Amino acid sequence: MTTPVEYRVPKGRLWWLFFTAVPTVALGWTLMAPSYGWWFPTPALSPMGREIDGLFYMILTVVTIVFFGTNLALCYVLWKFQDRGQESKGWFTHGSHTLEVIWTIAPAGVLLFISLIQLDVWARYRMTKKFAPEVRYNQIAEVTARQFEWRIRYPHPSRVFKSDADVQNWLKERKPDDVYAVNDLHVPSGRDVVIYLRTEDVLHSFYIPDLRVKQDAVPGFSIEVQFHADKSGQYELVCAELCGWGHYKMKGRVTAEPLADYQAHVQRLSDAQNDDGVPDEPAAETASR
Repeated sequence: MTTPVEYRVPKGRLWWLFFTAVPTVALGWTLMAPSYGWWFPTPALSPMGREIDGLFYMILTVVTIVFFGTNLALCYVLWKFQDRGQESKGWFTHGSHTLEVIWTIAPAGVLLFISLIQLDVWARYRMTKKFAPEVRYNQIAEVTARQFEWRIRYPHPSRVFKSDADVQNWLKERKPDDVYAVNDLHVPSGRDVVIYLRTEDVLHSFYIPDLRVKQDAVPGFSIEVQFHADKSGQYELVCAELCGWGHYKMKGRVTAEPLADYQAHVQRLSDAQNDDGVPDEPAAETASR
């Protein structure tokens, strides 16, 4: 009677199949993600947003190449050097100094490339010296974060800023004719605007996902934030920094609209704020007195 031979799949081959399946499934999910909405919430609706998305996709490409490269190398090693049941001595090596230098310099070069290629984007949108004067002195607002709301202060429509000193003087203290709003920031569309971000209490993060605008509000600092909304519309404003029990409800909106509509909105706020509730008397009646 013939004894049946038990066949066992080598463990190395099982691991080879596993590490082949993982990157394959990851690639499939990545390709399907946009159609299922597992990606950015919307296309970037600002010039800065498109540049940031471009940097994101560039980094994603680099990471994807490295991920698949390392997995292919791992699969090759598992397949080539798996235990085949042969009784032979293992081969040991102290490694290759040349190879170690290569895999040290290569990642360093990639990181250096990423850091250099993003400098221009960072400079134009984060270095205040790069902001044009006509942007810094017009259509500005101060946004103050506090648990758990956004407080907006506009200069009076008649106020004109001609220098940094004028802006700093306005930021230094509140003026009697300032205009206020809560959780409702209006900005002109189709042009660069600047807000001055601060916080009254803890760390917050000013975040407009559709425009890819994100800046921490740090206690003791007034931080200039420049952004641009391509189209008129309403955009969600949220806090992206855990700031307390009510963090989840710290929401607002940013309304981008034509310049004339923006100016009219601020003027309406000013009129409503200064309305004492007493109707104006006709000029003729006033003169008769």
